[in-house]
Amino acid sequence: MSKVAIIASNGGLFDAYKVFNIATAAAATDQEVAIFFTFEGLNLIHKEANQQLPMPEGKEHFAEGFANANVPAIPELVAMAQELDVKFIGCQMTMDVMGLEKESFVEGIDVGGAVTFLEFAKDAEVTLTF
Repeated sequence: MSKVAIIASNGGLFDAYKVFNIATAAAATDQEVAIFFTFEGLNLIHKEANQQLPMPEGKEHFAEGFANANVPAIPELVAMAQELDVKFIGCQMTMDVMGLEKESFVEGIDVGGAVTFLEFAKDAEVTLTF
């Protein structure tokens, strides 16, 4: 089985769509996927923050396009990714620096450092950073 390793370090709405669209597409095509969430990327799996991710300035017109195209909201994409067995790894160091607890995030995440992610990513065919 091929592997896709994704680093999510940015926390905006467009970043979330990139991360979860690639992750769910890869998982749906029987690839093993892990996402390492660090710095602002932790917002993508934060129970409250992922419901109000910022739209890039000047791109507000996209909101209507997302609605018209029936694009799922980020919490729905998170659930879809989890249903497809995408592994979520929250960066322990970043969580410590920001004073965040595992309970602040969606259920089912792993917490680990860069080494945890690197163990997965070392033989990944695709590695992406958003």
